[in-house]
Amino acid sequence: MVITRPFGKLSAEAVRKEAARLQALEELDLLDSPRDPGFDRFVRLIQEIFSVEIGIVSFIDGHRQWYKASAGMSVEELPRQDTFCRYVLDSEDPLIVQDASLDERFSQHPVVLNPPHIRFYAGFPLKTDEGLVVGTICAIDSKPGSFGKRDMRVFEELAGAVMDRVTLATLAATDALTGLMSRRSFKDEADRLISQALRHHHEVSCIMLDVDHFKSINDRFGHQTGDEVLKAVASTCKMQLRAGDLLGRLGGEEFAIILPHVGREGALATAEKLRQAVASAVIDGPAGPLSVTASFGVTATSIIAKDVDTLLSQADAAMYRAKETGRNRCEGWGHNREGQESGSRRRVLKSGRIIINDRRSTIDCTIRSIGADGANIAVSDTSIIPANFILSIEADGIETTCRIISQNRQAIEVAFA
Repeated sequence: MVITRPFGKLSAEAVRKEAARLQALEELDLLDSPRDPGFDRFVRLIQEIFSVEIGIVSFIDGHRQWYKASAGMSVEELPRQDTFCRYVLDSEDPLIVQDASLDERFSQHPVVLNPPHIRFYAGFPLKTDEGLVVGTICAIDSKPGSFGKRDMRVFEELAGAVMDRVTLATLAATDALTGLMSRRSFKDEADRLISQALRHHHEVSCIMLDVDHFKSINDRFGHQTGDEVLKAVASTCKMQLRAGDLLGRLGGEEFAIILPHVGREGALATAEKLRQAVASAVIDGPAGPLSVTASFGVTATSIIAKDVDTLLSQADAAMYRAKETGRNRCEGWGHNREGQESGSRRRVLKSGRIIINDRRSTIDCTIRSIGADGANIAVSDTSIIPANFILSIEADGIETTCRIISQNRQAIEVAFA
């Protein structure tokens, strides 16, 4: 369910705080990151210590609450406006709900009226050293409950330990599952290679790939099979690449590659070789042998692409188009559907609102990359977004008409009118 809200301006202070909060979240670079056994332990501890059915560690961007780790919940994220945790985010204080069915804020909420029939909820803010709330930890149960002073002290200590783990996660050089470079170490090394290439006037290209229908693999065969798929894809790609190429795992099923001394056409050829290798591999998982495919996006350094964030943003947008046009294919950055040259982009994390219905309602969104000609926007459900709408980015004082160029279930590529 995605909630639309009546259109209205936010206060200047609210806009400032949200912009600072999202900047801190962007610097942590944890959104959509791979699963981490350390965070999994925290949610199991929440279950055990407080004798509840559900434990959650989450981070909250402009439009959603994303679960870094959860126990007892089958979903991976929820629209921000649908969550109990938005009250923790707004107040910046813990929230205890003893019986949600008796609380006017939540009594008619779908998760109260329907499974998992939430009654008890305890949420505690995850704060940076600067006091900015980037997420929450939660203890949830289908029976009414309460939290005493001791429980609150334990919850506060757990929140502090989670933020300590966040610090360690940002320093990790390798991904624990695949052995590839972590997102942070990949970007640091990519920046070094790109700077070197610019000094010596040689090309660098970037490939992003995403395993097709990965969620359905996890749902059908379980996370253990999903992990074997990711390890097999990582191994297959590594065998096809040169020793000097960079290969990192950026997200759950998302990988990125930097190819020094290779231009766009050479990168497209490499991407096609990787696509064929992934599609041909037979993966031996707990559920038996299976095959998967992946979609690829390709770009290269240019006058407007001189840093890793721009390259990743362009390759990401091209990858989305590959998925939209059938999956198991390669797409190069550079042209939208109308054949117009696409401009430069910078990767950002900004809160936005999609204004629809003759300005009578809005939908929360997160701007993931933006340029002079368009943007990549994340939403909880693209199916309800009309082809043309108004985008408001209040932190930047921007309000502009947009046209959807391409989309998948949770992201849209738009051109500014």
